Amino acid sequence: MTTNSLPHHIADAINQLGQDRSDGPLCCYLFDLEALRNRIRQMSEALPSNVALFYAAKANPMPEILATLAPYVAGFEAASGGELAHLAQQDHHKPLIFGGPGKLESELKTALELGIDAIHVESLTELKHLIRLAKALDCQAPIFLRMNIDIGSITLSKLAMGGRPTPFGLDSDELEHAIALIQQNPCLQLKGFHFHLMSHQLEVDKHLALMKCYFDAVKAWQAQYQLPPLAINLGGGMGINYTQPDQHFDWLNFCERLTQLIQQEGMADTPLRFECGRFISAPCGYYVTEIIDLKRNLGEYFAVCRGGTHHFRTPAAQSHNHPFVIIDGNIQDFSEEKITDELVTLVGQLCTPKDVFSRAQSIAELKIGDYVVFTLAGAYSWNISHQNFLMHPAPKFHYLN
Repeated sequence: MTTNSLPHHIADAINQLGQDRSDGPLCCYLFDLEALRNRIRQMSEALPSNVALFYAAKANPMPEILATLAPYVAGFEAASGGELAHLAQQDHHKPLIFGGPGKLESELKTALELGIDAIHVESLTELKHLIRLAKALDCQAPIFLRMNIDIGSITLSKLAMGGRPTPFGLDSDELEHAIALIQQNPCLQLKGFHFHLMSHQLEVDKHLALMKCYFDAVKAWQAQYQLPPLAINLGGGMGINYTQPDQHFDWLNFCERLTQLIQQEGMADTPLRFECGRFISAPCGYYVTEIIDLKRNLGEYFAVCRGGTHHFRTPAAQSHNHPFVIIDGNIQDFSEEKITDELVTLVGQLCTPKDVFSRAQSIAELKIGDYVVFTLAGAYSWNISHQNFLMHPAPKFHYLN
């Protein structure tokens, strides 16, 4: 599906990049760091006063992205030992938190040695690993217990990590055992509870209902186990709407109503935090490819792009037609070879029929040498792609600041 237009400075940058033919047809990522800076500033300013915003680095861990976000976020979240080491190496002097299932003892040890803000404990096994490690290192392990809970009638979103049987988090039936271990081992510091039950959430009402569900659960546990005041990590999951790009999750509306909910539920003195990734960085990135071939095959039209889903796996991973904009490449050699007013499927160079960016899209005119600019490419794009498949060269990376 084509979008109406690109920001002028993005279109200008692409046209300028296309003039360099030294590497053949254009294939690159373009990240608008100024747009990212403005977005994270606005998101942070809209938050209720007791809510902190962390960036989930798995969405896009590129150093330039992290450096742009660092002045405006409370810290960074890592979902693996590799991400944790990467974030520590960036040295932004921001708190780090460490989540994800299946943490190795070596990774937990590194986290303790780095003195990170919190480890999100996913299981009783992980809790026991931390007890041994903290005793051996003569330190206290700061932890949040990640919980998977029954959310009743609240509808799950497209991508669910909880609210039903999943590998993520502790079952509520295990909480009593976990609390007992914490109380028996002063080397564990329970800082709070962590929830992240769903992603791709587009509906504000449902997400607010989920927040209330979290608040109710924690208040019940605090009363049941006589726990001191604790923080709550509310996860992330705010959605980017790839199929209707003008209808993303309404962050400003959500924050305004979350402020009201916090007051109603008596949570104004409770430290709260979000860890968002895709919703922060996706709108600030573009994957740009050049059309290198036009084909008609058994009655259908195909445009073959330089690159493919080994560079930009997002549409294949999410099973959607990715939004795009066509820019006239103005290459005279192929000016007569064009498709007009047809449904066209945009594909890459890979030897697999799954290498599809967007299928059967209505396009007024398309020529070899034109540029296809895939928007919303700033998260879960290059870093989730099967980059070495077929050994094609990597795309170039450009940053507008």
